[in-house]
Amino acid sequence: MQTIINYLPSFMQLPLFWVLAILAVAVVLFIQNKLRMDIIALMVLLAFSLSGILTTKEALAGFGDPNVILLALLYIIGDALARTGVANQMSDWLLRVAGASEAKVIALLMLSIGTLGAFMSSTGIVAIFIPVTLAICASLNISPRRLMMPLAVAGLISGMMTLIATAPNLVTHAELVKAGYEGFHFFSFTPIGALVLVLGILYMLAVRRWLDDGSMPVSVNNDDSMAHLIEEYKLNGRAKMVVLSEGSHFIGKTIDELNLRSIYQLNIIAIQRYKNFRHITLAAFGKDQLQKKDILLMDIGVDETRFAQLCEEFGMQQIELKGEYFSTQSKSVGMAELGVMPETETIGQTVDALNFRSNFGLSVVGIKREGQILQNNLLTETVKSGDILLVMGVWQKITAMVQIRKDFFLIGMPKESKQAVPAASQAPHALFALVIMIGLMISGLVPNVIAAFIACLLLGAFRCIDMKSAYESIHFPTLILVIGMMPFSLAMQKTGGVALMVEKFIGLTGGANTAYPLILIGLFALTAVVGLFISTSATAILMAPIAIEVARQLGYPPTALVMVVAIASSAAFMTPISPVNSMVVSLGNYRFSDFLKVGLPFTVITMLVTAFLVPILFP
Repeated sequence: MQTIINYLPSFMQLPLFWVLAILAVAVVLFIQNKLRMDIIALMVLLAFSLSGILTTKEALAGFGDPNVILLALLYIIGDALARTGVANQMSDWLLRVAGASEAKVIALLMLSIGTLGAFMSSTGIVAIFIPVTLAICASLNISPRRLMMPLAVAGLISGMMTLIATAPNLVTHAELVKAGYEGFHFFSFTPIGALVLVLGILYMLAVRRWLDDGSMPVSVNNDDSMAHLIEEYKLNGRAKMVVLSEGSHFIGKTIDELNLRSIYQLNIIAIQRYKNFRHITLAAFGKDQLQKKDILLMDIGVDETRFAQLCEEFGMQQIELKGEYFSTQSKSVGMAELGVMPETETIGQTVDALNFRSNFGLSVVGIKREGQILQNNLLTETVKSGDILLVMGVWQKITAMVQIRKDFFLIGMPKESKQAVPAASQAPHALFALVIMIGLMISGLVPNVIAAFIACLLLGAFRCIDMKSAYESIHFPTLILVIGMMPFSLAMQKTGGVALMVEKFIGLTGGANTAYPLILIGLFALTAVVGLFISTSATAILMAPIAIEVARQLGYPPTALVMVVAIASSAAFMTPISPVNSMVVSLGNYRFSDFLKVGLPFTVITMLVTAFLVPILFP
């Protein structure tokens, strides 16, 4: 230990060395992206506690932080807007109004996302608009490359619209209050966000041609039939239909007991059973017991000869299955393409481990990765960020799965589907609860977290949400990330890390001898660079205390400099690894260079807008 101390610079004490070492390890782990971000955050929290830099109470303070609770409540409110169809109604309006004009589509799309995203999470609003955008691409016969980037840019800008729009805003607000200053108001961000949104629309209209490579890299299936999906995913030779003959080995056994998919590569998609003088189609759950004369819709992974042998061995009689089958059975059996949400536990798991059949009564029958259809054994395939999964089963289970499982977002459903929302009639009530919350936050009659609590209780009373959907809507990895990174702020302050970084920053920028806007530009640039390597929330947590101390030493309003940090943290336009951008990478077939080419100039534009408006808004 003494050896380490001897080699430390004169300005650095041992506690600060450990804090910076923990920070360096965390940044490396974030960059490697081998561990989940919430796991890294928990490791950071544990390291601070075990090292003695922070007490246990200080390290765990984030679990009781009102802003963390508020963030969780906002996920519930955003889910209620989706469940009641409020967001879908705006997307339907966009489809009606946009017509055949690509420029009009981009403007209205970004305007809609920027408006709704002010009250919902960025990833949530982007997930809602992805199928709408793909449908527009199909109707206008244009490449998704031209619209997916504007979609992501608008999603990021929506985080600059209000206090509750994104986690960095709440985190920086909390740091201001903790330091003894007045925090942000509900609409403190709006002037900057609104101007950035307008410029963003104009910018994307000007540069959208940079993204057009003359191809249609992603097949847009919203208006296609299931027969087309079968052809695209090469299911023609795999989709089979059999009837269980009398004396079949399968009769009386459950699907789980038979374990057909693992042993024989026979995947039961749905079951047709004669009941009450008619055939009904049932979802294929693992606990379902097969009966005589059941008709099984199967996805097979063996050749025709082997399948014929298995049919004879197990007492199954083949029935001819054509693509048109799905049109005639469209009221019962369907399929959908799902994207994988970023930063979820789904990524890195095998298809088998996801237990689609047991959890949802559905089967994964196809995977598209970087535009290519995978032909390997899907059960053992590891799910990666950007993958598109084709699931098949009864419509009821497909729609239910899309609504309740937040690890996936809907990309497209064939024309046979009829999308529905579980609480469409409650849309006016959801808007009423939202207005009440915003009114309470603006008035300051109650703390923001209490206003959100009231809104959630109203949403529950109006049956816009239920307890199950409320809990499932909360994105716990983000909450844990924020909680785990919160101790960094206090640790940096206690060990002198903030003072050291402020000293270096002021030295580099010229301090009091430098114009106020140039200080803001320097702070924005530093925050944006840090944000290239770690998450937006972690960036805000690290940079907010530095901004506050710079403001104190130079005599500037702390609120102004912290606002710069909040905006810069959300301006993750240059990297495909931010959660919002990662959702569109595969759909637009983008490369890292595409994000750099489009994102770098717009980051500079956002920086200049911020440096211009902040001195006016916070003199």
